Amino acid sequence: MQLDSKRNVLQLSSLNHISLVCKSVDQTNEFYINVLGFVPVKRPAALQFPGAWLVGHGIGIHLLQTENPENLPNKTVINTKDNHISFQCENMGMVEKKLGEMGIDWVRQRVEEGGIDMDQVFFHDPDGFMIEICNCESIPIIPLDGKMHKPCALNKTRVQHQQIRALAPRPRVGAKILSEGGDIIITNN
Repeated sequence: MQLDSKRNVLQLSSLNHISLVCKSVDQTNEFYINVLGFVPVKRPAALQFPGAWLVGHGIGIHLLQTENPENLPNKTVINTKDNHISFQCENMGMVEKKLGEMGIDWVRQRVEEGGIDMDQVFFHDPDGFMIEICNCESIPIIPLDGKMHKPCALNKTRVQHQQIRALAPRPRVGAKILSEGGDIIITNN
C-alpha cells in the first residue's frame, strides 16, 4: 500500500523497531523472549555499548543499557494512558491465564464501539514500559479522511513470509509454506 505522497513525504513503508532504555538489558531481554515471544538477533559489532536486538511480530525491539539505572523511573502503578506498545492476540483468556501463571500484574480494560467489544490487558516490562495485549482487530478502522487504509496486521503476513524466506532453508519442490497462528510452517507434503 502506498500512502498519498502529500501525507507520506518521507516515503515511510513500515515500523522497523522501537528502542527501549533498560535498567538491566539481560533481565529485559529475558522478558521479551520468554513473555512476548521475541527472538534475539545479532547486533552490529560496531555498536560498542551494552544492548540487545530482538525481532518478532513484524517489528524489532532494540534494548539499550542505561548508564544510570537509578535515574530511570520506577513505575509500579499500571496507567492505561501511559506510553505503550500494543500487540494483537487471538485469545484474551489465554493471555490473562499465562500472565497470571507468570506472576505478572496486569489490568484489564474493555472498550465498546457500536456494539462491538474490544478487550485490552496492560502490564509493565521490567523497566516499567507499558505493554498492551488486545483484540483490537474487532473494532473497525474508519478513516477520518474517508480514504481506505490497510491496518498493519494485513501487511504482517507478507513481511513475515519475506523474513522467513530469507532465513529459512529452501523448501524442496512442491513444499507448501503455510501461516498458522502467526507462525510460518514449511511442509514437504
